[in-house]
Amino acid sequence: MSEVKVKKETNLSDPVEVENRIKELCQQFPHGITDQVIQNDLPHLEPQQRAMALNKLLSLGQLDLLRNSSGLLYRMKDSQSTGKMKGSDNQEKLVYQVIEDAGSKGIWSRDIRFKSNLPLTEVNKILKNLESKKLIKAVKSVAASKKKVYMLYNLQPDRSVTGGAWYSDQDFESEFVEVLNQQCFKFLQSKAEAARESKQSPMVQRNSSFATSHEVWKFICELGISKVVVGGPVHG
Repeated sequence: MSEVKVKKETNLSDPVEVENRIKELCQQFPHGITDQVIQNDLPHLEPQQRAMALNKLLSLGQLDLLRNSSGLLYRMKDSQSTGKMKGSDNQEKLVYQVIEDAGSKGIWSRDIRFKSNLPLTEVNKILKNLESKKLIKAVKSVAASKKKVYMLYNLQPDRSVTGGAWYSDQDFESEFVEVLNQQCFKFLQSKAEAARESKQSPMVQRNSSFATSHEVWKFICELGISKVVVGGPVHG
């Protein structure tokens, strides 16, 4: 007879049990969990209790707080990175912390120098050392193509850095935008032609020739001309 494993109920009155359950969730989802995941798993946990548990784990250095397009993510501290930093001097740890705090948006070397209060030559030396250990990486930003921002090695750069679907290697995809423009025009033109051929009243023809932003977006997605997800229409 197969053994059925039943999830152990978390004692919500015990802060340690709540913290352990949050860590278990982070281990189940190594790329990170949102606050909503914790709420779904512990629906009866008070918001204040949840905040206290998360703040405790963050202050102990057991969790990382990241930000992506979906919002805030909580993730188990990278033990490999932590282990590599153990042999580092205080200046290297300081620079690493400054870069870690910058999250997925990264930070310019000038700002690293300002926040760490270290000489430029020393900052550049530390950056090269951290890059060689694969603890950080340099990413070109669309905001300034000749400059790079630094972030932790395992982070996915924010859309404000990469430019999203409209950029490739920090170059604006003018040809891609032109193709989208042409396809949108053809779609709207076909709607207008179909409306005229319907031979209905002028008002009906006029209304049926229009297309919502969602219809245009769906048409582009179904064409399959983009390998990345083009942002959906804005509602409101």
